[in-house]
Amino acid sequence: MTAKDNTTRNIVLILMIVVAASFRLIAFEYKDLSNFNPVGAIAIFGGAYFASKWKGYLTVLLTLFTTDIVLNYLYTSKFSIGYDGIIGVYLSFALMVLLGSMIKKVNVLNVVLASLASVLIHWLITDLPWFYSTLNLYPHTLAGYGTSLVNAIPFEYNMIYGNLVFGLLLFGGFELAKSKYAFLQTKKQLAL
Repeated sequence: MTAKDNTTRNIVLILMIVVAASFRLIAFEYKDLSNFNPVGAIAIFGGAYFASKWKGYLTVLLTLFTTDIVLNYLYTSKFSIGYDGIIGVYLSFALMVLLGSMIKKVNVLNVVLASLASVLIHWLITDLPWFYSTLNLYPHTLAGYGTSLVNAIPFEYNMIYGNLVFGLLLFGGFELAKSKYAFLQTKKQLAL
């Protein structure tokens, strides 16, 4: 794989992530789709396919950050770069990129397991009440955390569906493209 091929591969990965991320903005118009978005699948995908892992983290977190700014503006009519609970959200997605980087062989079972594990990561971290300083929906106690977890279940179901649908599109699409275009394969794959 030449440097040019590696650059082309990274551009294809980034374009796929950006296109998938645009679907995150649909939830603004359709409230029932809350958490049915591609962000979890994007995190796993970026972790799995970027040869330089820092590029996976950077691309995924920058995509999340950019769409957060747009969504914040759509909801509040103001540009803002943060929100209450942002640390837990970004921590959970960084862990999802790490999870994706642990996928050594891309197949349906591994992608489904990573999709489910990423929802568990999101659920357990983003619902920690200690990450919220102004939005005090639940007491900052273990009981409050438990209540938060129970109330978040419907949103996490949507995330499961989003991860599976967008994971199928991202992973399936890239695997199909790799089978047709050798420049998208890594050196290790070309040697097989």
